[in-house]
Amino acid sequence: MRFGLTLAGGTRRIVGPVELTHPATGLCAVVGPSGSGKSSLLAEMRRRGGVFTDVTEVRVDPDATILDAVAPRRTLAEALSILSACGLAEAPLWLRRYEELSEGEKFRARLAIAVGADRPRGAVLICDEFGTNLHRRAARALAYNVRRLVRRENLALIVATCHDDVIEDLNPDVLVRLDADGRGATVGAGRAARAFSLRRELRIAPGFKRDYEVLASRHYRTTEELGFVDKVFTMRDRSGEVLGVVVYAHGPLELSLRNEATGGCFIRRPDALNRSVRMLRRLIIHPDVRGCGLGQRLVRVTLPQVGTEYVECLAAMGDVNPVFERAGMKRIGQVPPSQSGAAAVRRLRELGVDPLAPDLAWRMGRSVEVREIVTSVVTTWYQATTAGGERRVARQSPEFLSRTFRGLLDHRPVYYLWRREGTT
Repeated sequence: MRFGLTLAGGTRRIVGPVELTHPATGLCAVVGPSGSGKSSLLAEMRRRGGVFTDVTEVRVDPDATILDAVAPRRTLAEALSILSACGLAEAPLWLRRYEELSEGEKFRARLAIAVGADRPRGAVLICDEFGTNLHRRAARALAYNVRRLVRRENLALIVATCHDDVIEDLNPDVLVRLDADGRGATVGAGRAARAFSLRRELRIAPGFKRDYEVLASRHYRTTEELGFVDKVFTMRDRSGEVLGVVVYAHGPLELSLRNEATGGCFIRRPDALNRSVRMLRRLIIHPDVRGCGLGQRLVRVTLPQVGTEYVECLAAMGDVNPVFERAGMKRIGQVPPSQSGAAAVRRLRELGVDPLAPDLAWRMGRSVEVREIVTSVVTTWYQATTAGGERRVARQSPEFLSRTFRGLLDHRPVYYLWRREGTT
C-alpha cells in the first residue's frame, strides 16, 4: 500500500506488440535497456513453437576438454575456426575443462559448442545477454565473428543485448529495438559484409622488440627464441595499447623448401641471404580481437616495408590457419617430420621414459642419457634455425628444454614465401 501496489493480480503487458518474422537462416538482434522485455520476448518466441537451442542451456561434458567438446564430428581445422570465432583463440584454453574457465570463457565455450553441434533442420539458436560479461572490445570482436559464422554455417540465430556497441558488427538481418516500456520497433535489414568496426581505430607503425614482449606470452609457442631481429611492427588502438605485433628476423642459413622455391640461389651464399631474405618469426594478435582479419592486415601492410626481395615464414599452425596465404604469401610446402625426433622418442621409451609425461624434466635431472637424448634434438633444431645450438642448450634449464623438446616432436610447419612485385 505504501508504494501504491496491489496483490490483486491481473495482467501486465511486458512487451508491446512486435511485428517479427525471423528468416529460416540469418541473424536477428533484440536490443534494449535492462528490463525492457528482451528475455520475455525470446521466451514468447520459444513458447509459440519451433526447435530452439538456448546457449545458456547447452550441456558440457565435465570430463572433456573444450577442444574435444566443440564440433566433435568435424575436422580439427573446423573446430579451431569455431573456437577462434567465439573468442577462444588461445591454445592453452583448448585443453582446459569447462569448470576451469572464467564466466566469460564459459559463455563463449557454450556458444562454440552450440554452433558446432549437429542441429535438426530449421533449428534456431538463441543467445540472451550476448557479450554482457565481456570486455567491450572483446564483445565487438565476438559480434563481428558471430556474424561471419551465421553466413558460413548457414545459421538461424537470435541474440539479445542491452549494449548498442555490438550492433554495427552484428549487422543483423532483423533488428528489434525495445524501449524501457517494452514498446518495440522492427528496423531494417542487414547490409553487405563489411570490415570489423575496430579496424578504423587501429594504426600500424614500426615498433621495437619491447613491444613484442607485451604480447609474447600470448603466443602458442613461447619456448622458441626470435633469433636476430631486424624489424618489428605494431598495431595499436587509439589509447596506444598494442593489439598486434609482427616480428621479422634473419632466417636460418639453409632451408630445403627455400632452395626449392628460389632455384637454390641462396645455397652456401650467406651474404646474398642476409641481403635479400627475412623471416617472419612472430605474428601475435591480442586474444580479444583474433579472428577479425587483423592479423592478415598487419602482415599484408608490413611485408613491403621489410625492405628485402623475399620474406619467408615457417608456420606451425599453417595447416589450420591460412592467415599468411590471405596476407599475400605463397604456400610452398610442409616440412617433413623429424627423423631425429622419432628416433629420440623410441630411445626414451626403451629407457622407460614417457616423452609427454610431466616428469620429463625431472627424469632429465636424474639421467645423463635422458638429458643427452633431449638436448640433441633441441640442439639440432637451434642449429637449423637460429645457430648457436650447443651454447644455448648449455644454459637452459631442464624444464625449458623439456617443453621445447615436446613442442618439436610433431613440429611440421608450413613454409610460406613472399616476393616483392617487380623483382626478377
